[in-house]
Amino acid sequence: MGDLEVRAVVAADIPAVVGMLADDPLGAQRESPDDLTPYLAALERLTADPNQHVVVAVREGRIVGTLQLTIIPGLSRRGATRSIIEGVRIHADERGGGLGAQLIEWAIEESRRQNCQLVQLTSDTSRTDARRFYERLGFTASHVGFKLQL
Repeated sequence: MGDLEVRAVVAADIPAVVGMLADDPLGAQRESPDDLTPYLAALERLTADPNQHVVVAVREGRIVGTLQLTIIPGLSRRGATRSIIEGVRIHADERGGGLGAQLIEWAIEESRRQNCQLVQLTSDTSRTDARRFYERLGFTASHVGFKLQL
């Protein structure tokens, strides 16, 4: 990945990560960069779970991207293990330069390393640019997703 380092998130990274999560119309409605307490608590839970990989992309000492990769063993598909990519964000200054593709490629390679047979992700239907981006990377919109707020 050249000058790009992908590494696990640490507590000191949380302000930058939450800033990226909040830096779009959807994230601005659901994230709270002024109160990092719930994010730090979540990071503790995530760090304790070996199937969770929350990473940042760092270039020249600056956090420029993030994503979460979850590994899920399963019974379906003949006992296949799958991964889910979530929370993909690229710093506004870095968008359009190929960093998103590099980060997704990292997630796909890590999924292979973890013996996953399938990589999946969801993207909000309002994110039309994201849909085109994922399709360019070989993902297909094969299912309809459902959510239930609790």
